[in-house]
Amino acid sequence: MPTTVVNHIWIPVAAYLLGSIPFGLILARLFGGADIRNEGSGNIGASNVTRVVGPLPGVLTLILDAAKGALAVWLAGRFTLQSDTWMMIAGLSALLGHCCPVWLKFRGGKGVATALGVFLVICPLAALSDLALFTIVAIYSRYSSLGSLAAAAAMPLLMHFLWAPPFAPPVVITVGTLVASLLIIFMHRGNIRRMIEGTEPRYSKNKDRA
Repeated sequence: MPTTVVNHIWIPVAAYLLGSIPFGLILARLFGGADIRNEGSGNIGASNVTRVVGPLPGVLTLILDAAKGALAVWLAGRFTLQSDTWMMIAGLSALLGHCCPVWLKFRGGKGVATALGVFLVICPLAALSDLALFTIVAIYSRYSSLGSLAAAAAMPLLMHFLWAPPFAPPVVITVGTLVASLLIIFMHRGNIRRMIEGTEPRYSKNKDRA
């Protein structure tokens, strides 16, 4: 095994553990005493925390879930002289930790906020453009899940065109972004099924029902 790999093998492990911190579950218990896994959609992400507990813990969950993805990538870059490979490995590991945390029997969130944090460090312009796309689709359709799916599907293209125009990103960034997008889409498979069936709840202007 190459020396570089041996020296940095801790990166995916640390990133996974960082990503697996269930901030939504923790904040829901602190603010409302509820086990978010048994309320609403059962998801530990910001949307369900907002729905069940309220907007403040929901916003805090969003910020902290994004922060753990950003921190994982930043630390990897800090200790590897900004290696694209290790930063992407750290980002994917943090995302996997959020979606499949060992502490919660591998039943976690859907990864949208954590992925946002990851790509804010890797390519801020692409991440902010993706956030704008999410916002537009979610507001127009009143489906937060559709906004998430649109953002996930668009991220590989945004990364390709906004990495460093007119240059394309390294292969590891392209492949890693595609993997992240596919994972997020897979985690939304239930939402996709409900949208097809017409049973996916929308956000209401009068009451948050998403």
